[in-house]
This record gives sequence, structure tokens and C-alpha cells, in this order.
Amino acid sequence: MTLPNKLTMIRIILIPVMIILYYIPFLRDTMVCLNFSYLYLCLLIIFALASFTDFLDGNIARKYNLVTTFGKFADPLADKMLTFTAMGIFLADGIVPLWVFIIILIREFMVSGIRMVMAEKGVTIAAAKLGKYKTATTMVALIVLFLSGLHEGVLIAGLVLLYLACALTIISGIEYFYKNRKEILSSI
Repeated sequence: MTLPNKLTMIRIILIPVMIILYYIPFLRDTMVCLNFSYLYLCLLIIFALASFTDFLDGNIARKYNLVTTFGKFADPLADKMLTFTAMGIFLADGIVPLWVFIIILIREFMVSGIRMVMAEKGVTIAAAKLGKYKTATTMVALIVLFLSGLHEGVLIAGLVLLYLACALTIISGIEYFYKNRKEILSSI
């Protein structure tokens, strides 16, 4: 297994760790300072490390020509799983609005569906720059939201970033469909 694939697997393994930690009452009820719980501190560390592995694995794979079929499949899947785990936690805690969660979820299903149709035709579609900006903005927004217990201004900044990520999600989804419309429509 290549190093980039190992990093992707680490990201996937960290997801159930985040979920387990979420259900430990001591972590939720004990504050580091202000309204910043040990739970959010632990989740912040895990999420930030996992997000960094996303950046790292792609760069290593491209730089050292370690791109694999598994990596092409697992890397974006791991990103989605990580993002939706964090957003699901914020949704459960009443921080992220349901509509944002649903818009991002629908876009990811649509893009994944388009990728499957294209893969069936033997075409692999690389992520567009706008999609990469969407992913980066989403991850930064979620990191800021993990810090939201420190100050109301941090919460507002995190939500603004998340709304920006939601807008980029919509725009990049439209761009993705538009660029691949001929192949998509021909398979209907």
C-alpha cells in the first residue's frame, strides 16, 4: 500500500474515533475554557490532522507518481465521510443549519453519480479547481466551528465560511454538470 493510500486510510479510521468521542459525556461536559469543551478540542485536533492528511496524500501521490485506482476512489470518499461526520456533529449540536447540510449532501451525491456514469464510460474526471476551493473552504469553516465555543465572533466567522463553502458547493456543482453535460445527457 502506498503512503498516500495509508494516509487516506488513516483519515477513514479517524472518523469512527470522532463519533465515539462525541458520545463520551465527560468530554462534552468538561470545559477547557469558556464554552470550549474537551470534546471540541479533541475533535478539532482529529479533524485538523485528518484534513492535513488530505492535503498531504494528494501532493505526495502526484509528486512521486503514486496515483492509484484505490486512491482515486478512496480519497474523495474519505473527504466526504470526514466532512459529513463533522457537519453531522454540528447539526446535532444545533450549530449548522439543516439546509446547508442538505445542499452540500445533495451536491456530493450528484457529483458522485456523475463520476460513476463517467467511470462506466472509461472516463476519469479530476477534481476542478473550484471543487478544491470548496473542499478547502469547507474544511477551514469546520475547523473554525470547532473553536466556536471560544467566542461568539468565532462562531459567526465559522458560519460565514460555511455559507461561503455552501455557495462554492452550488457553483462548483453547476460547473461540474455543465462541463460534463454531453456525456451525462447521452447516457439518459
